[in-house]
Amino acid sequence: MKHYLKKLEDTIVNHWDKNALCDYGGDSFTYAQLAVNIELFELFFEAADIKKGDKIAICARNSARWAMTFWGVNANSRVAVPLLADFHPSNINSLTCHSDSLLLFTDDDIWAKLSPDEMPALKAAINVKDGQLLWHRDEAVAQAWKDKQSMLDKKYPDGLAAENITLATDNGSDLAIINYTSGTTGNPKGVMLTYDAMSDTDHFANTHFPNKPGDTVVSMLPLAHMYGLAIEFIHPNVDGVAVHFLGKTPSPTTLLKAMQAIKPYMVVTVPLVMEKVYAGSIKPALEKRKWMLAIPGLNWLVYRAARKAILKVFGGNVQCFIMGGAALNPEAEQCFRKMRLPYTVGYGMTEACPLLGWEWWTKFVPGSCGKPVHELRIDSDNPATTPGEIQARGQNLTTGYYKNPEATQEAFTQDGWFRTGDLGVIDNEGNIFIRGRIKSMILNSSGQNIYPEEIEAVLANCQHVDECLVVDRDGKITALVYSELPDDFDTDKREAIPGIIRAEANKSLPAYSKISKVELVDKPFEKTPKMSIKRFLYH
Repeated sequence: MKHYLKKLEDTIVNHWDKNALCDYGGDSFTYAQLAVNIELFELFFEAADIKKGDKIAICARNSARWAMTFWGVNANSRVAVPLLADFHPSNINSLTCHSDSLLLFTDDDIWAKLSPDEMPALKAAINVKDGQLLWHRDEAVAQAWKDKQSMLDKKYPDGLAAENITLATDNGSDLAIINYTSGTTGNPKGVMLTYDAMSDTDHFANTHFPNKPGDTVVSMLPLAHMYGLAIEFIHPNVDGVAVHFLGKTPSPTTLLKAMQAIKPYMVVTVPLVMEKVYAGSIKPALEKRKWMLAIPGLNWLVYRAARKAILKVFGGNVQCFIMGGAALNPEAEQCFRKMRLPYTVGYGMTEACPLLGWEWWTKFVPGSCGKPVHELRIDSDNPATTPGEIQARGQNLTTGYYKNPEATQEAFTQDGWFRTGDLGVIDNEGNIFIRGRIKSMILNSSGQNIYPEEIEAVLANCQHVDECLVVDRDGKITALVYSELPDDFDTDKREAIPGIIRAEANKSLPAYSKISKVELVDKPFEKTPKMSIKRFLYH
């Protein structure tokens, strides 16, 4: 297994003048500029007495400069602490403090809402956009930041050259990243990930969905989330792939324009995005050709044309759509299979950096989330038929939670397996099938296990259902449904919708998991960065 920073070093040397990091319609930086940036950070750290292993927080919106900042920290053996830009200011204060971060790289508007007094270890705050000091309490740090360019000029009077580049690769077991799984201020869980864990993920990605220098990729997911950080940014970038950042969440029109211009070799996304593509574009187009779909010999022409059209929309160069974070709607998945769309649904979590399950699209089994990346077991008497907790081992897994020994102890079994908290089964071919979260499972009065996610998959195919969530209300299965109805929708028809949804869904559900009540909610559910619903907010 090759250290990912050694790969970055080789790429910098061999692709010196090639684009490395770009903002769509904005700034772009070559690998040469990235190398200079890494050296500037190293000179600054040394002058400011910020040592290897010290923590540096990054809380800003996605951009090429965010990525440049990350490499400046990570490639110089300081611990990067990515924080989501949409965390509440009090949570950013709390997590910056909890992580013992000495520096905070952020956006000026975010900084304006923060309180330095709540971050006593912090020495300075720096604007990611333009590199300006926003605040400091340590004059030596401020001076070192201002002097870094002159220090570089003095060290390399003829300019930094490719032969000057050497990145540290003797730090495999050292802490590389602390990634917080939420913005909670109660009992923070900062996932600790080593350089070896990151290298392992990059190695697996290279052997299962390889890229090549000159390829391009669009970064849409939050860089403060491991899915976006590891798969959309680190993995491709160390191999010479130019990563293009969209910044704020784009409109569908802007996204597709970017895809057409950038022509990515892969698209990393969440099922919700592809389900909207299916519902908004593919399904209506197929409905118009229903008569052809009913004729053997003609239906494959329709699906082939749909496949060609969707690949063209995404730039025409996509080798695979990689989805993660939630299950894919069965109706959309069935259509994608008929189209032979090159997609796969993976399984992972922050603690696995982030991959636990994966399979290439040609071997991917519908309804599954791939095969184990490393060792994986189901904690049940019959793993193929009886759901049990999914437990994993591998070099990609966390060493624990920062300054939280209780959570670390709870996360591992006595024999050293990581407890995912997910319920699932694994078939004889090694395909993983998720049944739900242990905490969300409903146990009915007759002792039957009910998995809300399975009911939600049925609901998702019902008319008037745009988003849904199944909860237990006093022993009754209740479906919360958001429906995007026009403001002038007939009142009587609106009142009839819950009954229509309930009747339609219950036709496809077994007796023990039939829905007792459907409640309409008036706005979309709050979601995590990976676009899964925050279940804990709804009861």
